[in-house]
Amino acid sequence: MSKSAAASRSLYPVVAPVCAAGLAAVVAATVTFATATHGATVLSGLAAFLAASLLADRFPVPVDDLDANGVSLAFVFGLSAIVLFGWAAGVLVVTATPAVMQLLDRRPPIRIAYNSFAFALTAASAGLVIAPIGGGSPAITAARVVVATYVCYLVNVLLITAVVARATRHSWPGLIASSIRKTILPFTLMGSAVLTLVVLWQRAPLLSLALVGPLLAIQLYQRALLRALRAVRLAQTDPLTGLGNHRHFHERLARELEHALRCGRPLALCLVDIDDFKRVNDRFGHPAGDRVLSQVATRLRQSGEAFRLGGDEFAVLLPGFEAGGALTAASSIVERISRLDFGQMGAVTVSAGIALAPQHARERDELLRLVDSALYRAKEEGKNRADVYRPDVVELAELKRLAGAQDRAARLRAAVSLASAVDARDVYGGNHSQRVAELAVRLAARIGLSGEELELTQLAGSLHDLGKLALPENLLRKPAPLTEPELTVLKEHASLGSRMLESLGIGSVAEWVLHHHERWDGTGYPDGLAGTEIPLGARILFVADAFDAMTSDGLYGKPCSADDALSEVVLCAGTQFDPSVVEALAAELDQATAPQADPQLEQAVAV
Repeated sequence: MSKSAAASRSLYPVVAPVCAAGLAAVVAATVTFATATHGATVLSGLAAFLAASLLADRFPVPVDDLDANGVSLAFVFGLSAIVLFGWAAGVLVVTATPAVMQLLDRRPPIRIAYNSFAFALTAASAGLVIAPIGGGSPAITAARVVVATYVCYLVNVLLITAVVARATRHSWPGLIASSIRKTILPFTLMGSAVLTLVVLWQRAPLLSLALVGPLLAIQLYQRALLRALRAVRLAQTDPLTGLGNHRHFHERLARELEHALRCGRPLALCLVDIDDFKRVNDRFGHPAGDRVLSQVATRLRQSGEAFRLGGDEFAVLLPGFEAGGALTAASSIVERISRLDFGQMGAVTVSAGIALAPQHARERDELLRLVDSALYRAKEEGKNRADVYRPDVVELAELKRLAGAQDRAARLRAAVSLASAVDARDVYGGNHSQRVAELAVRLAARIGLSGEELELTQLAGSLHDLGKLALPENLLRKPAPLTEPELTVLKEHASLGSRMLESLGIGSVAEWVLHHHERWDGTGYPDGLAGTEIPLGARILFVADAFDAMTSDGLYGKPCSADDALSEVVLCAGTQFDPSVVEALAAELDQATAPQADPQLEQAVAV
């Protein structure tokens, strides 16, 4: 059995009863209408309404964000026929319109049957509900139109979303809510057009037919708008999968992130990457790879607004999702895709990473960096899984990238990325870690360290607070003075950072990070080292860290001027700080105010 046949058969539990009931309604309407006597005015009116309905259905009105061609003003003429000529006449007009137009478009028979008979049921429901509402006063007419409008609309929404929910395995209540939210306004406006058309007909039939012209003019105008809307959507759509493309993703992410921050609601971003996709293309060819991409895209649509970013990478936006719900949705994606049957290709799996705004990041680029780290960790942990970003765990993926970098520039980029993650959680304003690294390199160059040691100094400066990723953010940002137990926990960041770095093969950086809070007089932590027992790189970091802390917003309250901060550092030389490093700092700050910079020192800083 073909997949299309299997898909059609899966719809039978919904399609069969609706078609049977709709067919009965059409038969009953035909008999009722045929056995009654109708004047020329009624027959000509029905013919005009049917013709207008067919033309209106040919050019639907576009509705923003509606996953269909739009809504049709055929509703106006069909509902007017129900109110004016009774339920039987209305059923015939409403049923004939989609049947004729979809036959001309050569739509699948099951679709033609379901749409036609579903509309027959909506028309019959509306007509039978208003039948007891008798009288010809304006109030009665308005009541009949309002009741018929919303009965017809609600029955139509229920029946159409029922088959869509069955086909896509989406939640039926969710689809109902979404459809009502997107279409209630245009259908209400069309209800007002129905009332106008009915009132004009009751006054003078020829006068009411004059309204058909303006309504059809609106339809033709909307045709141009629909084409423009389709062109915009085409520019934002990946042609292979039908998902939003890279450009559309960034536009939607920026919009959703802004909304999340403004309204104080969470936004989960999920990145999905096909595991070992290159193997599929290499072994089975690109057509097979395209089939995999299409099937994966179909499964992603079932979880949220999905996009193809390029290659084998996808994204899903989950507005309003907390970490638990987002992980459940991502795990469901992973499971659904792992169950796909690709024949001789075997199973295909995906890995997913999740990050949340504003919990993890408030800026778009930072959110993307964090979700990419979560995805990297999911890959490292064995693939075919989903992981939520955790600062104390996921950043280890960045550390592995740092250790595996083949050149200096790549190592520095990874270090800067990690430093940004630390600074985003810490109390200091701006790029504290980057500033410490830059100052530490200048001091190291002035003291006379080699080129290799300058690079290690820059890495150590960028990563000196790395251990803070494993500490609670509320502890790092506590506005009140820390208690003794809290201070003890905070001091652990040096040891934690060192342990995260020690196995990465980047020289003395781990040791310098471990000891960058040791004091010259031996009263520092974690080991109480004194004087030259403290590694020189750690002594340099200590001075650079303290100076930047005093001149930055954050822990020290209002920042000091550079002169006041230098005076404080000089005062502590020989007790807290290495006097030779303090001397280098004084010389460096004096040099910074000189008319010309030292070219040799500028070259050292650029290393």
